[in-house]
Amino acid sequence: MSMTVQKGDFVRISYTAKLEDGTVIDSTDEDVAKEHGVYEEHAKYGDIVVVVGEGHVIKGLDEALEGKEVGFKGSVEVPPEKAFGEYDPENKEVISISRFKERPEPGTRVRVGERVGIIERVIGRRAVVDFNHPLAGKTITFDFEIKEKIESPKEKIKSIFMIHTGREVSVGLDGKKAVIEVPRGLSLDQAFLLGKYAAVNDIFRLTDVEEIELVEKFEKKVETAEAAEETGETEETKEAERKKEEEKKSEEVTDGEEEVSEEEEGKGEQTEES
Repeated sequence: MSMTVQKGDFVRISYTAKLEDGTVIDSTDEDVAKEHGVYEEHAKYGDIVVVVGEGHVIKGLDEALEGKEVGFKGSVEVPPEKAFGEYDPENKEVISISRFKERPEPGTRVRVGERVGIIERVIGRRAVVDFNHPLAGKTITFDFEIKEKIESPKEKIKSIFMIHTGREVSVGLDGKKAVIEVPRGLSLDQAFLLGKYAAVNDIFRLTDVEEIELVEKFEKKVETAEAAEETGETEETKEAERKKEEEKKSEEVTDGEEEVSEEEEGKGEQTEES
């Protein structure tokens, strides 16, 4: 197996991205993200798998992977045109604040149709929205490491699903047929559905798989004897508990009858005296 990374290879990498002044803006390392104040609670951290040349990372980093050896550690400086583009001062729009659910404030990130922008300023009943990427015009340095080249067909399929849906799946292969078990409860998740079809297309395009079966698996929960023993709830113990409950109820009924009898006897005595 060649250790040189080529276009189309699946590789596992880690990276930390910084601006020219050294400000960390992103990292696959959770500790680094927390240390530099860029940690996002719902983000996934750890090494990522990308397919070289497929644009799964920004162009400058993608190009830097090709031709390197597995185990490479180094840096690449990515200019704006190969990162998030040059800053375009014309890529702004004046929009009525009535189009927003809440009154916009400068610095707020907003979605207008299919575009995402940032409120630059508010003038009376209108807001100026900047649709440039927040990092447009910035040169970014990536410190990165190429840790592994993925060769297993199963791992490639899992990686493709993770790239497009952010979800882990179980994969079984039968010749050129892939049986993919997807997480339960995602059949109505719009983001997952869109990502799923993109993943299926890439599996056909980037692997030798010719047929895909997607399975959403459900199993009836049945308590086994082993599980019952672990919790101490065997049939014998359950039966003993039932008998105890019945005896307790029987005692309560008997006590109640005795109390009633004594009360009635007392009433009878009072009647005789009167």
